[in-house]
Amino acid sequence: MNGAFTESRVQRRLQDALYVEAMLLADEARSYFDEGSRVEREALPPMARVAFSCESLKVTTRLMHAIAWLLTQRAVAAGELRPCEALDPARRLGTAPMSDAESLAEMPTGARRLIDASIDLHRRVARLDALQEREMAAVSPARSMQQRLALAF
Repeated sequence: MNGAFTESRVQRRLQDALYVEAMLLADEARSYFDEGSRVEREALPPMARVAFSCESLKVTTRLMHAIAWLLTQRAVAAGELRPCEALDPARRLGTAPMSDAESLAEMPTGARRLIDASIDLHRRVARLDALQEREMAAVSPARSMQQRLALAF
């Protein structure tokens, strides 16, 4: 029982760290794609500018999916949602949009860095999401009841 509690605390700390990282990255991406990249964007050929805009939307989508999933985990930790409710497809991590390697090669360095960081963050959150699903599937109803009883007394 104590091992599960420690694992739960470690998982919460990891989720909190990912949440902070996601929020900082979202702020950095907003700043870059809204204002900071204007000169770089205007220097691109027309089709590369379209690809640049598409990539900015993909970054935002990846980050918002990760943030939504992490907020769901916070709601579970706070007792606002049951763990099984977090497995509802509407509350699961959304699919990350794919970025084309050829388009990425034409992107300015700042954009590529943000794109890569958003892909990496989404992949890490996806691993936690998959782990959570496996853990929930492995928990038997009898063991779950025993754990709740142990916590109650």
